[in-house]
Amino acid sequence: MANISPTATKHKPIPLGPGISVWPPVVLAPMAGVTSWPYRKICRDHGAGLCVSEMVSSRGILGRHERTWHLAQFGTDERPRSIQIFGCDADAMGESARVLRDELGADHIDLNFGCPVPKLTRKGMGAAAAADPENFRRVVRAVVRAADPVPVTIKVRIGMSDDLVTFREAGRVAEGEGCAWIALHARTAQQLYSGRARWEAIRELKGLVKIPVLGNGDIFEAPDAFRMMAETGCDGVVIGRGCLGNPWLFRSLKRMFDGAGEPERPSPEEIAAVMREHFGLLVSHFHGTPRSAGLMMRKFGGWYVRGLHGAAGLRTEFQRIETEEDFERLVERVRGLRYESGFRDPREATRELEAVDEAGCG
Repeated sequence: MANISPTATKHKPIPLGPGISVWPPVVLAPMAGVTSWPYRKICRDHGAGLCVSEMVSSRGILGRHERTWHLAQFGTDERPRSIQIFGCDADAMGESARVLRDELGADHIDLNFGCPVPKLTRKGMGAAAAADPENFRRVVRAVVRAADPVPVTIKVRIGMSDDLVTFREAGRVAEGEGCAWIALHARTAQQLYSGRARWEAIRELKGLVKIPVLGNGDIFEAPDAFRMMAETGCDGVVIGRGCLGNPWLFRSLKRMFDGAGEPERPSPEEIAAVMREHFGLLVSHFHGTPRSAGLMMRKFGGWYVRGLHGAAGLRTEFQRIETEEDFERLVERVRGLRYESGFRDPREATRELEAVDEAGCG
């Protein structure tokens, strides 16, 4: 694939409420079991413009549930403090936003209307929320008013299915009720994460609203983000699966947006160093419990070694981590590995720029 130059277009920071400007225009997506504050810190240190917490339940916040409050914790030096909440009851969502603003000092609240997991959608939450347009508007309005002056954004999907498309009305609601931006994952809930993201929906949404539109879906290397922005006209990107075990994606994006260089792979030594840093942060997150940190690194370890020679065997061994010594033994092995021949080049997009489809989406 041909390289894509970021200098062809001028990109701007995304305004997010009083005194907050997102640069580069790249957001770490909220991901359950992933974006607790240790990984947010790592991604922010590598260049992400904004890092959002994993989603937390509005009712869990109001009920003072221990697990929910643990998920909602921020790092001591974390700014801006960005958190995502989910729910479908306007009163509970509004009151939880007020609590997060007043008690946890949240600087930004994102609303989850994109989760496709049936456990949520069966209850009218996540991606199903926008299928009830009247209640959807009530929820958005309640949170925007309760959180003021903290900015509120929303993240949505194309719809529940091709037969139930909701992103257009969601965009109108977000704009009409005062959201700072809307992010669109360009798949339906029915698709989950399969198939190609339909970037044409992002382009259509950008043409419908005046507030910033962020695109999400199929960004695995830095040039993919520039392809998305060129194809859709979106104002920024949200990155989820593409950064799992790959915070260097944010480093590459920052370099390209700043015009400061090309993407490059991390060395195995760099990977090992970040794995150690991540483990240490997780120990702190779990109040000095190395075993809990090790259990989290079972999945992260497999992601970090993707593309390295012998990664399949290492992934199996990471699944058996019980102690800090187990972890250290594997990290030492990572330092001496090399990349597999033919592993993707971070300077090249993983999908080509597509011709504009005037038919739109859904």
